[in-house]
Amino acid sequence: MAIIMTEDQKAMVELAKQFAEGDIAPYSQEMDETGHMRPEIVAKMAELGFMGINIPEEYGGAGLDEVTKILVIEEIAKVDASVAELLSVHTLVSDIIMKRGNEEQKKKYLSLASSGKVGAFALTEPGAGSDAAAAKTKAIADGDDYVIDGTKCFISNMGQEEGDYVVLIALTEPEKKTKGMSAIIVDRGTPGFTVGKTENKMGLRAAPVSELIFENCRVPRSNLLGQEGKGFMIAMAALDGGRIGMGAQAVGIAEAAIEAAVKYSGERIQFGKPINANQGIQWYLADMATTTEAAKLLVWNAANLRQNGFNINKEASMAKYYASENAVAVCNRALQIHGGYGYMKDYAIERMYRDARIVPLYEGTSEVQKMVISRAVING
Repeated sequence: MAIIMTEDQKAMVELAKQFAEGDIAPYSQEMDETGHMRPEIVAKMAELGFMGINIPEEYGGAGLDEVTKILVIEEIAKVDASVAELLSVHTLVSDIIMKRGNEEQKKKYLSLASSGKVGAFALTEPGAGSDAAAAKTKAIADGDDYVIDGTKCFISNMGQEEGDYVVLIALTEPEKKTKGMSAIIVDRGTPGFTVGKTENKMGLRAAPVSELIFENCRVPRSNLLGQEGKGFMIAMAALDGGRIGMGAQAVGIAEAAIEAAVKYSGERIQFGKPINANQGIQWYLADMATTTEAAKLLVWNAANLRQNGFNINKEASMAKYYASENAVAVCNRALQIHGGYGYMKDYAIERMYRDARIVPLYEGTSEVQKMVISRAVING
């Protein structure tokens, strides 16, 4: 399918482009080196309406659709995938609260999200990665509270300073396993909730990823999202939306890599002519452009279907799987076109290459996506 953008979508994409080039690009290298995102970038995203892009206007958001959201994420990822990552996860959390929260929760947390407070989603544990059902963090009812104990790892949007609240998946009835998992909102600063080690990552270095530790952490039972025992279902549904966001991020990285390769190959003179005069380079670029266009269409299709209320379990996995693997392959080829210069930090392709490598791993590895896709194909 093709997405013919509306005038409003075109305006948002142009706004995202101007923001990325004017407010992010000058600091991308610095943020990559320091592993820290400038807080004014998040504040600017809130000011422009991006932090509340998928939140209804009544809660302070922009009230825009799924396709517009992924178009903005894609545009930002062209300049800095770390910023796109933060926005993608943040909007995933807002989506969970919109769909599962009660009115009081929506008024509080969606308003916070729109204003620039950053949301996180905590499912993964040291012993529960692809096998999310193996999670052991408990939230046991005690009067009007849940008492939470356990550890989550590799949690995006939580750093030593970053992150304001988290949607936590924990066992409220451990004996029931996945049917005993629930989703609970936990605010930063709640006694017993601490941010542990912040990871020193290969790529997406400015996007915080940390360990979360819960020790006798008391949270009001009113922070339960939806019903008890529905947490695993909530998490799996949320991942469908998250995978579309990751796919958009991958498309943006790949598009930026192609632009960098085209520019460099037109400027690099060898044997008396630009290297893009060689058929080998031309064919590299043709393949990179074609597969990236295919990835973009898969992502757009999944977003459009989700926007219209369809079950997109298979389509989201296809989009995330293909777009993420393509981003790695395209960045690899773009770096090859740059030759030895591409290996140096003077050129942005080096950062793109590192940023791309995580996308086939998080929100479900490529192998998990193929499990989901094959199950859908077999079962019809």
